Amino acid sequence: MIDLGIAKMALIGAVALIVIGPEKLPKVARTVGALLGKAQRYVADVKAEVNRSMELDELKKMRETVEGAARDVENSIQTQASDFEKSWSDATDAALEPEPPAYKHPNKNWRLKQGAMPQWYKARNGVRTKAQSGAARVARFRPPRVR
Repeated sequence: MIDLGIAKMALIGAVALIVIGPEKLPKVARTVGALLGKAQRYVADVKAEVNRSMELDELKKMRETVEGAARDVENSIQTQASDFEKSWSDATDAALEPEPPAYKHPNKNWRLKQGAMPQWYKARNGVRTKAQSGAARVARFRPPRVR
């Protein structure tokens, strides 16, 4: 960019004061400042847009590489699965195992199901065997009154 020192800035200000006049100088300075601000904002917007487009290109490239890797993995898994299925079918055809027996209903009645834990064990370890209301449970575990 243009290298402006303090001496050059003072010279430009003196020339502007002579050419424009002291009464119009503040208005012109405000206008020039506003234009410079707009130019800086425009340059910043352009830089940001360029950065976004570069990041978007990088993300697209990364996406393509990830998709390619996923396709490669999928193809390798499919080939491994087909090889496994072929070897499995060869192994099962060679063994000629008999068919599993037919299903036989166990003739159990779930209403008659008994607990597997013996009553003496439940009594010793304090396992609840009967339903108890909340108030009864609180009364049971309430500490004794001190008189």
